[in-house]
Amino acid sequence: MSTAFSKCFDPSGTRFGVPTFPWRFAPDGYATRRQLRDRGLRPGGQPIAAQVMRRHRGRKSGVQVAYLYRVDRARPVRPMTSRKWGALALAMLARRTCPQCQITYSYCIPTSLGVCILCAYPQEQRTV
Repeated sequence: MSTAFSKCFDPSGTRFGVPTFPWRFAPDGYATRRQLRDRGLRPGGQPIAAQVMRRHRGRKSGVQVAYLYRVDRARPVRPMTSRKWGALALAMLARRTCPQCQITYSYCIPTSLGVCILCAYPQEQRTV
């Protein structure tokens, strides 16, 4: 067993508190949030059942972790209601509307500027 594999292999959960498996070696019956979503499921309030771990040089801790949930305890995704669709549409409209000039653009206003490009840099927009 390689050292990288053995550092991430803790099926009993004694070292990390939850069962830990190396990346891509999780047993059947476990899935990440994204994998559950692809199946039309959600965790549904269940606690983290296990985790997969791999070495990652770019992180401070040196490891990357993905939490796993049990598929048999997952619940179906709640369908979007008309009110939720409406609230989402209003939120996206607010992100595309400049608070200064009140123009609605086809793109989201950059949060770093807080206003549209024309309002943020009025000097560069003048014709010479």
